[in-house]
Amino acid sequence: MARRNKNETGSATQSAGKSRSLKPLGMLAPYLGRYRLQVAAALVALIAATLATLAVPLAVRRMIDFGFGGGDPGFIDRYFAMLVVVVAALACASAARYYFVTWLGERIVSDLRVDVFAHITRLSASFFDTARSGEVVSRLTADTTQVKAAVGASVSVALRNLALFIGAATMMVITSPRLSGLVLLAIPFVVVPLIVFGRLVRRRSRLAQDTLADASAYAVEAIGAIRTLQAFTNEHFASSRFAAQVERAFNAAKASFTARAMLTAFGMFVVFASVVAVMWMGSKDVLAGRISGGALGQFVLYSVFAAGALGQLSEVWGELSQASGAAERLAEMFQIEPEIRAPANPRALPVPAQGAVRFDQVSFAYPSLNDERVADGIDIDIPPGETVAVVGPSGAGKSTLFHLLMRFYDPQAGTVSLDGVDLREADPQEIRHRIALVPQDSVIFGATVKENLLYGRPDASEEDIRAAAVAAHADTFIQAMAHGYDTMIGERGVTLSGGQRQRLAIARALLKDAPVLLLDEATSALDAESEKLVQTALDRLMTDRTTLVIAHRLATVLKADRILVMDKGRIVEQGTHDELIGQSGLYARLARLQFERGAQGLEAAK
Repeated sequence: MARRNKNETGSATQSAGKSRSLKPLGMLAPYLGRYRLQVAAALVALIAATLATLAVPLAVRRMIDFGFGGGDPGFIDRYFAMLVVVVAALACASAARYYFVTWLGERIVSDLRVDVFAHITRLSASFFDTARSGEVVSRLTADTTQVKAAVGASVSVALRNLALFIGAATMMVITSPRLSGLVLLAIPFVVVPLIVFGRLVRRRSRLAQDTLADASAYAVEAIGAIRTLQAFTNEHFASSRFAAQVERAFNAAKASFTARAMLTAFGMFVVFASVVAVMWMGSKDVLAGRISGGALGQFVLYSVFAAGALGQLSEVWGELSQASGAAERLAEMFQIEPEIRAPANPRALPVPAQGAVRFDQVSFAYPSLNDERVADGIDIDIPPGETVAVVGPSGAGKSTLFHLLMRFYDPQAGTVSLDGVDLREADPQEIRHRIALVPQDSVIFGATVKENLLYGRPDASEEDIRAAAVAAHADTFIQAMAHGYDTMIGERGVTLSGGQRQRLAIARALLKDAPVLLLDEATSALDAESEKLVQTALDRLMTDRTTLVIAHRLATVLKADRILVMDKGRIVEQGTHDELIGQSGLYARLARLQFERGAQGLEAAK
């Protein structure tokens, strides 16, 4: 499948006019195949309910033709008793049909949500460079809910009415071929508008889903930055913008259900008008002796069944068209392929791991930045156990080295290797298993402390978790919490200080115990006391590991074996701190600016 980017997945204007059929719902067929027994049970219940319904007009005919004129009250009693049995069978079969179809709907959509989320987590970093998380979440929630409504309810109603229409139409032909011919003449006047309006409903439903996704994306973004929003007193601005987007979604939805209402009204009028016409013609046939009164009653009941079924099908068609729009959006998500993936026959990394890192004439540009190079001819050889610091002005390309080493991206030129293996020849999962990351903005999930630490190694024991926390100087504040390691942390760790979040991130990296360690500004936003504790934990973490450190604060890189100075995607200087100071280059200028700023701060504090 061809690769797609975000612009192909989220634009209402581009996608609203795509496929106009129910074909996107075909993506659910493999999920149905997993539950053949439940599908069979639903079909059996459907057939039983249809047969019970079709038996009622037969009983009515016999009562009219033989019961009312026969003078035998017992005949009518027996038929009404049999009708009670038929109704009981109909009720049980309908309940079974509803249960199994609803079960299938819930089960299939649950599986679908799991698969969509699993697929999203495997997409490459380049997708998330441009994708809006709220829009992606909308596909995972709103779109799957729309599909569930169709599969769990609309499909059930559609199958019931389709079976009833076919059965009733067949019995109509058997009862009176002449009157059936008149009814068949009306069917094209129902089916053709059904298809035309169904396409219109589906297009407008797709537009409604896209506009709702835009509103959801903005809401997720605003809520995620709620403190910043409130700090700038922009609550009214954010609310107004969200209200405008919700209004757009409402107008799009209104266009969709307006089309559905027109479809339903037209379909019901044509269907039941044809029934009235048939009754008029049938009454004349009874008077002419061409058909009995019971046969006409039977035919009218079957025609009402068929007309009602066809009328409900017109309404359900609109609901299925809406679900088809949602299914199309989900199918588009599945069609997005990760750009970074394991080769067909990945090359295994050597065991035991050493932690040797090599950048060989690497050049790279982010696809979202118009191919502007952020790494240009990078050549680095880091032996196992060495600590290398990377410094330079913002935008110099420091973080890009981390992204390439973790194979979030592949370079356009040159090779990045780990323990002598080109990363493009290895499985990304195996690469990342050998790398521990402590990011600048520590990612803390809305879970317990223990669950957050287990991201480092899911199979870690309680003893290992505690040991990692102790080594990271995190055990003390964890034990002081209400429930210790089982304490729930707020989303993004908002209940913790910056130093506590960083120490949890370090404990997570310690627990992973990987041979390569990446530190991205791990102490940049800490106060002096927290920085001292974190730095002590980092010193322990860096022992016997290949370590790459990104730092703007030069005081944090003085212990490095080597310092690389980057500027505009190139390594312009390298050496120890003393060597670089003596060269009077970029590093010396950065050091002089920082130390002068620090001296000025001390003077101002006095």
